[in-house]
Amino acid sequence: MSSRPSSALNTVPGEPSLAHPVTPGPELLETAAGTLRMLAEPTRLHLLWQLSTGPKTVTELADASGAPRTVVSQHLAKLRLSGLVDTRKDGRHVIYSLHDGHLVRLIRETINHADHLITGEPAHD
Repeated sequence: MSSRPSSALNTVPGEPSLAHPVTPGPELLETAAGTLRMLAEPTRLHLLWQLSTGPKTVTELADASGAPRTVVSQHLAKLRLSGLVDTRKDGRHVIYSLHDGHLVRLIRETINHADHLITGEPAHD
């Protein structure tokens, strides 16, 4: 049995859920804040946004972001240690990807929210 509260479990055993109807306690709030702190740096957010479209190498991420490869590698190391990105080897290349679909949605919604703020597009539910 999972150590998560039963309210956080999905309704179909073995199937991942998109929403977790939980009441956040101190541990959950601190973990969520840690995720948001990792997103609060523009270069990291850009790298995560790039990864929201699919797995990429350091070289691909450096080219797309315009940041030096060493800077990209340092940010990716922080993201990996925080559990936001996963890695796998493909020959001599390391391929980075987002850890899960929650992050894909979070990053896309964050960018979309910022676009609304900048463009003045009306808010929606």
